[in-house]
Amino acid sequence: MSEPPDPPVPGVDPTSTDWVAITARNARSVQTTIGWIFWDPGAVGRYRALGLHGPLGYLAARAAPFAGAGPEAVSAAFGSISPLGIGLVFAELGSAEAFLPYWEARNDAVLEGLAAFAPDILDPLAEMGPDLWAVAERLPTAGRPFAASHLALPRPTDPVLSGWHAVNYLREWRGDTHWAIVAAQGLSGDEASILHNAWLGYEGDWLSVSRGNSPASIDDAWRSLAATGLAEGRSVTDDGLVLRQWIEDETDRRTTRPWELLGVHRSIEFAERFEPPCELLLQRVDITAGENYQPASRIRPRR
Repeated sequence: MSEPPDPPVPGVDPTSTDWVAITARNARSVQTTIGWIFWDPGAVGRYRALGLHGPLGYLAARAAPFAGAGPEAVSAAFGSISPLGIGLVFAELGSAEAFLPYWEARNDAVLEGLAAFAPDILDPLAEMGPDLWAVAERLPTAGRPFAASHLALPRPTDPVLSGWHAVNYLREWRGDTHWAIVAAQGLSGDEASILHNAWLGYEGDWLSVSRGNSPASIDDAWRSLAATGLAEGRSVTDDGLVLRQWIEDETDRRTTRPWELLGVHRSIEFAERFEPPCELLLQRVDITAGENYQPASRIRPRR
């Protein structure tokens, strides 16, 4: 199932350090540093004031760099999120420029929320931000169009917010890589959600429903998985769980480059400085959304 990785980083011996382990560890803090804002009342209230309610505001804020490509391209980039919701955002806003106020509103909510709920993350973001941007600028963009679209927007002058956006770039770069791996296995976004839900040990179709997918599309995905032996009825098979674990492991294997570029000492420093405040941000998600949300930040038993 494996494909050739990106070319090695010059001067880095991939056998001298467990880069996959470092990548898997830091992926959790990268996700948490960014993901808590999705449901934060400070952001949601700002989106509502601009005209979009509920998750539609989040979609607008996140999609802003790529909005000019249209709803179909954004749906493809987001992978498992309902195209219907993305289409509604485009229909409501009408132009790519109309997405930018939501991006800016999210920026304001990020600074406000970090200071209130995880103040110990402010210094690491400000201090490590320049190095993280230097890494981001050296990452390959081929096959990673959504991440690359972020490079066209002005970089924030506030050092904390700039550092946050550098982390966000790493998150979206990993996300593009992950969805390329999923697609290479012939899986749709709905099918991937079902496998992920089972791998997490969540009940029913929780993850698919949380992504806004319709009952009809979820039913179609179950039938498709059953036809390939990855499900039986409404249960994912052992083969399906093995495939989902492989996708997770392959994502880690293919996203080591940012940490190799940052270097082992700074990568470990990132882990040690970001993990404690990220635990506070994850507690914030428990309050604003619920304990199932942001599964990439949750430590789950290996399946």
